[in-house]
Amino acid sequence: MTPAQRAMERLLTWPDLSASPAACGTGQALRTVRDEIVHFHSARDVDLHLTHRAIQRFHYDLGGSSAIQLVPGSCWVTVHLDCATDVDLLMSLVSVALKAHQNRPPSTLPTAAGCNFHRVTVLPRDAAAGR
Repeated sequence: MTPAQRAMERLLTWPDLSASPAACGTGQALRTVRDEIVHFHSARDVDLHLTHRAIQRFHYDLGGSSAIQLVPGSCWVTVHLDCATDVDLLMSLVSVALKAHQNRPPSTLPTAAGCNFHRVTVLPRDAAAGR
């Protein structure tokens, strides 16, 4: 089972999330009644729909993780799942995302199709460390 499959299996047990095709057209999504929260694009690459406010709040912590890729101006973050710790990080961030979406006014809902797929190139950690 791939890291993304393990993460999806765990997240599907959460009562607020259900599976659907990703609005961007690639992969599966997990969504709440209001929003798409997670896009599973491959066996290891996941886009997580935080909010601009949540990304600003955790910007330094997110930027310090080798598993996270930030795209300027995007309310999505890309998480590369290499190990069980990355899956645990994703679980924590999904919890942050659910809370952020719950507190966001309905008038500021962005389109779910604006995820980072095709806007991020994720290198394996070994290749990134060799730079």
